[in-house]
Amino acid sequence: MTHRIILFRGMNTGGVRAPVAEQRGMAEKMGLKNPRTLLASGNLVVESGKAPDALEHDIEAAMEKTFGLKVAAMVRTPEQWAALISANPFREEAAAHPARVLAMVMKDGVKDGALDSARALAEGGERVEAVGGVLYFWFPDGQGESGVFRKATPRMLGMGTGRNWNTVLKLADMVGLTR
Repeated sequence: MTHRIILFRGMNTGGVRAPVAEQRGMAEKMGLKNPRTLLASGNLVVESGKAPDALEHDIEAAMEKTFGLKVAAMVRTPEQWAALISANPFREEAAAHPARVLAMVMKDGVKDGALDSARALAEGGERVEAVGGVLYFWFPDGQGESGVFRKATPRMLGMGTGRNWNTVLKLADMVGLTR
């Protein structure tokens, strides 16, 4: 049994609500061990021997049954999370301004043409790179003012969910990764 990082897309936005205490309770009922949440934005860490794909399916079904929510889940192992961290093309920016670097974990990889489409929306020094099925964004003026963030959609990029670098590192800490 090992850790699994579960990221929910769009949690606590646009009416998608599932209280974190109830998410942990749902995980326990599923037989997942030591469920812990980070913030109220769709970050759940559990211990499980299930393969990530199988756990994604099961957790999505449980979210629908428990909360009536059809919400996409992305499940990653600690090894996958370590690879995501080491692949960050914006390391200097992340060290200086971690809230302005975002890793978008994609459910089924980066959609063909997504990188070019996102780059076309970038403004004011924003940068986008794709590495290993993850889209990495640098928002020098913050995410809220970003042309990419305002206009990019799952239809354009593929299904994914983003976490700023602070959250990426906190999740790494939760699963015992050394950085």
